[in-house]
Amino acid sequence: MHTDARLVPGRVRLLSVQAPEDIEYLVKESEVLTGRSGRTFVIAGADRLVYRVHWQPLTEPGGHSAGPLVERLGHHGEVLSRQHLQLWEFLEHSLVEAQAAGQLFTPPVRTTP
Repeated sequence: MHTDARLVPGRVRLLSVQAPEDIEYLVKESEVLTGRSGRTFVIAGADRLVYRVHWQPLTEPGGHSAGPLVERLGHHGEVLSRQHLQLWEFLEHSLVEAQAAGQLFTPPVRTTP
């Protein structure tokens, strides 16, 4: 599912996300183990973009299922933007594009505060 990597020596090791469906699994794993909503993902590039993904599909009026909530985070963890996406929109998001290019990583789950 993933391999270990360090984007910057001496920093927290990151896990490489291998497949788009792993994103949902990793978010849910983090939510179950920590009791907190969402999981952080990093796009390895010059900008090191950081996102938090919440996999809490909602049901819209009419019974249509909506997709995940994606938050773009700033340097201090503040939310810069928030998108509620349909699943098909998420599959076209830059997170999934980064995963396909081998540039999507996530920190391992910490279960201690």
